[in-house]
Amino acid sequence: MTSLDLIVSFASAARHASFARAARELGLSPSAVAKNIARFEAQLGMRLFHRTTRQVTLSQDGEDIYARCQRILEDVESLEAAATEARSGTRGTLRIDMPVTYGRQVVLPVLMKVMMRHPALKIDARFSDQVVDIVKEGLDAAVRIGRLADSSLVGREFDQQFIWTYASPVYLARHGEPGSPDELTKHTCLLFRLPSSGRDRPWQFRTGKRNFSLMPESGMRLGDGEALVQAAAAGLGLLQVPTYLAEHEVKRGRLVEILHSAASARTCRRARPADSPSGIASQEADADDRLGSATGN
Repeated sequence: MTSLDLIVSFASAARHASFARAARELGLSPSAVAKNIARFEAQLGMRLFHRTTRQVTLSQDGEDIYARCQRILEDVESLEAAATEARSGTRGTLRIDMPVTYGRQVVLPVLMKVMMRHPALKIDARFSDQVVDIVKEGLDAAVRIGRLADSSLVGREFDQQFIWTYASPVYLARHGEPGSPDELTKHTCLLFRLPSSGRDRPWQFRTGKRNFSLMPESGMRLGDGEALVQAAAAGLGLLQVPTYLAEHEVKRGRLVEILHSAASARTCRRARPADSPSGIASQEADADDRLGSATGN
């Protein structure tokens, strides 16, 4: 019998058209994803991907199998949701605060799914890039990026936000591609202004086991991540943003990943007051399609 892990690896690689992105999503190494897919192909006796040095695309058989795998994974998700509902009897109102762009693109679709599964649950969602006082605002939970500054809050990591450096093919054709972070001084960089402090966000890198950050010279600074992506896609400069922000333009071919040898990742957490009522509960979530559920009396 085919392992569900093989199906999950295949479906993720098919969805992203990339073994590397599937590996980042699943928390595996690219070689582990490739081995899972090779085992899956061997079990089925068919080739599911056309592979080149630059990309992977589904074969005709792969497209048919992908559609079937999606239905299987949806059925498994429904079973898990039904089991959770039976255990928790989710109800009440969840008051949650989250960053604007991450909330809209990642969290909101999940909350809508949660509400459809749990008709008795009500959602009071607030979108703000300002850090609010969770207790003072009467919130049950908040999504925060990075470490919690307030030790009176209880935080749990539920997602890893991968940050990558990007450029448009138009920009690279004019100015060339930097080979390392040290070469950013020769390029125009687009910076994100942190709404909480008004300061520019440093660019973060990791080489080997060493993490470091630097502040490149700014060609433009914006306080909106989506606007920053559009500026980079137009060829105005390099930028560093979470992968979910750039994914659409990468698929369109308007942005490409650069500085592969110096990737960086940050953490997104859920936080709630330490004395939040025991009726408020959440379950650990998959960053791709589940945030969790909450109940309140």
